[in-house]
Amino acid sequence: MTNALLEDTIKASDVAAYLRQHPGFLSEYPELATLLTLPREQGAVASLAAYQLQALRDRNAELERKLVEFTAIATENQRLMQRVHELNVAVLRANTPEVAARSVVARLSEDFGTDQTRFVLFGESMLPPADWLLHEPGGRAAMPEFADFLAHHEPISGRLSAERLQRLFGAQAAHIKSAALMPLGELGLLALGSRDPDHFQPGMGTLFLKMIAATVTAALARMQDGA
Repeated sequence: MTNALLEDTIKASDVAAYLRQHPGFLSEYPELATLLTLPREQGAVASLAAYQLQALRDRNAELERKLVEFTAIATENQRLMQRVHELNVAVLRANTPEVAARSVVARLSEDFGTDQTRFVLFGESMLPPADWLLHEPGGRAAMPEFADFLAHHEPISGRLSAERLQRLFGAQAAHIKSAALMPLGELGLLALGSRDPDHFQPGMGTLFLKMIAATVTAALARMQDGA
């Protein structure tokens, strides 16, 4: 059989697949190891053992990098969980609707690093005027720019359109580079704004945003019931 015919019938991927299934092949045919062309290290041909050792080192380095990354994520999640817990405690300790709302705003600003917070409440206002409070008597229908967001009942984060930013943050809209929006059921929505364009990113985990929204929604519902 000619070399050309062999090349047509046996592919490099077939040889690689066979060697993966038979890792002891070179132990049975050690003379073949001397015929292989191996990667070069600093201009000299590396031994098979040295090549395998370097491959293991590279793999271990990648695993260590991933472990450091996962540890950092776990640590940050633990911090966020502690902050959400402290937010819950602050709301539970509040003895009036206004104190509860102000506690939420303060916690979100101090513990979550937000530059602007906005409550948007539908229907009758249950809170006195404040710079962080927007009252919309017309409810959802009066906020068409948020119709799709309110219809999906899911938090979103990232960069908002200029129209949405203006509606939420008014004169401060030009300074807000990223934001997070959380629906509060039929009661309204909660918006967090940051001057940092990377503070709230698209695709970031929404678990903690959902937990915050649940806490705030429960607090607002309690306020309404007690009004």
